[in-house]
Amino acid sequence: MKLHILAIGVHPDDVELGCGGVLLKHALKGQKTGILDLTQGEMGTRGTIETRYAEAAGAAKVLKADVRENLKMRDAFFVNDETHQRQIVEVLRRYQPEIVIANALSDRHPDHGRAGKLIADACFLSGLRKVETTDNGRPQEAWRPKMVFHYIQDVFREPDIIVDVSEVYEQKIEAIRCYGTQFLPQGSTDPMTYISRAGFLEHIRARDFDMGHRIGVQYGEGFTCQRNIGIADLDQVIYPEFP
Repeated sequence: MKLHILAIGVHPDDVELGCGGVLLKHALKGQKTGILDLTQGEMGTRGTIETRYAEAAGAAKVLKADVRENLKMRDAFFVNDETHQRQIVEVLRRYQPEIVIANALSDRHPDHGRAGKLIADACFLSGLRKVETTDNGRPQEAWRPKMVFHYIQDVFREPDIIVDVSEVYEQKIEAIRCYGTQFLPQGSTDPMTYISRAGFLEHIRARDFDMGHRIGVQYGEGFTCQRNIGIADLDQVIYPEFP
């Protein structure tokens, strides 16, 4: 299956928080989308590997993703090396996404920045035909996504581009809420964490509201990019319709 967009997160729930709206918006256009989780989130304080898989499956259904895979890298202890790069390259060549959306290049959680760089490096290496990989014993063709975007996570980054996700925003929140062990502490005996504390989801909504405000819409998702973004003409730009 060829994908239009592959969203990659080091932990299950990263994609939902960072770019769930964009992913759903493209799925509703009839474009193929997928999610790749690098780890099983096994070092998380709350929940288990089994609950995270169930939550991830529920969230993928809400976001209408066509495929979701997990590479089972070691949560907190993966590194940006050839072995891990090749794991991602194999997935990129299998699904040949036009666009990849990845973790932030630096953030509060060290896994996020390390994963952002790992994904960006793998996207480049995937386009080198002399980097040889196989899928089920068959040689894969080189493939490089046209664009790699990085969603904004805990630490605010000035976005290079903001996408209007107003029309699908409540579905984004529904996908996030699928991770009940992480964000809905009621009735749980697990310790409270940075993301399960009261107000975290309100913080996400406020961030996306601010992004939307910048382009004159209700909610937006912001992204950074390491290369220049070209457009065919100036009519493609959304301008706030302020009086």
